[in-house]
Amino acid sequence: MMENSRSGRTEPAGPGPRTDSDSGLGPGDRADFDAFVAALDYPMFIVTAARPDTGERSGCLVGFATQCSIEPPRFLVCVSTLNHTHGVAAAAPVLAVHAPDSRQHPLAALFGEETGDRTDKFAHCAWTEGPAGVPLLTDCPRRFVGRVEDAIDLGDHTGIVLAPIEVPEHSDPTRTDLLTYADVQDLAPGHPER
Repeated sequence: MMENSRSGRTEPAGPGPRTDSDSGLGPGDRADFDAFVAALDYPMFIVTAARPDTGERSGCLVGFATQCSIEPPRFLVCVSTLNHTHGVAAAAPVLAVHAPDSRQHPLAALFGEETGDRTDKFAHCAWTEGPAGVPLLTDCPRRFVGRVEDAIDLGDHTGIVLAPIEVPEHSDPTRTDLLTYADVQDLAPGHPER
């Protein structure tokens, strides 16, 4: 049995991370699936978090994120379990989700290539403190702050469900020049993939 950290409920433990051999894909299908996914051009996000008990801050570049409910409004961000931000986000009551534009490659590089295990990323960018101490990136006003509602084990990522609690008035939703997966293909992850 596993305790859900947000609800305190005890739930049956899942089967654990899947491997290629038990993913349901037949021989050769994994390459076809990888090609299908590689052709998609997702928007990229920078997720920031702060632990209320220690004040530790962290943030990372995230490619797996989406609105997952209209009513009530909910947003899902998936954070790699290898990432320094994972531990901080697991203890944070809120997260900030920033949508950088296509000109913000250097900011994406800071949060995608550096790791909080070795680098204080916030010493290299402008930020202010938001609700529950979450860092808000000054140069990335298209963002929202969300209260953590649930965390879901998704294998090598944890899905964190957020209920939006604050969206700044100066966040311009009409801009469509989002930084995308294609824009960051040149970045090397701070924590290499398995």
